[in-house]
Amino acid sequence: MANKSLQRALGAIVLAFESFIVFFGTLVSFGLKVAAPELVWAIGLGLAVVMIITPAILGRAGGYVFGSALQVIVLFLAIWTIFKDPAGYVFLIIAIIFIGLWAWAMIAGSTIDAAKRALARKNEHLGETND
Repeated sequence: MANKSLQRALGAIVLAFESFIVFFGTLVSFGLKVAAPELVWAIGLGLAVVMIITPAILGRAGGYVFGSALQVIVLFLAIWTIFKDPAGYVFLIIAIIFIGLWAWAMIAGSTIDAAKRALARKNEHLGETND
């Protein structure tokens, strides 16, 4: 368990919560009729499902970039919704909040992971000299 990445864990938490918000945003978008119902459901449910499965690739090459791309997609959809209904401003605020949470997860997680690696290296070095 000592080798687990906090950046990956925090990113997974943000994406999991955000997937629920995307689902509920899909329900609101459907009710507001911002686009054809098929389009709203396809995009909304598709994005929510992708956000649920994305933690499986976090930590692999391009995983965090893909997670960041999802944040850009959500931001784009929120801005697009503004042109269809004033409720899009609420979507925009929520998108900005989740972008902030994602950024925090990436920055804080990588910083703590780096500190854990440095401490492990220090402990290994001290362990070698005490033998």
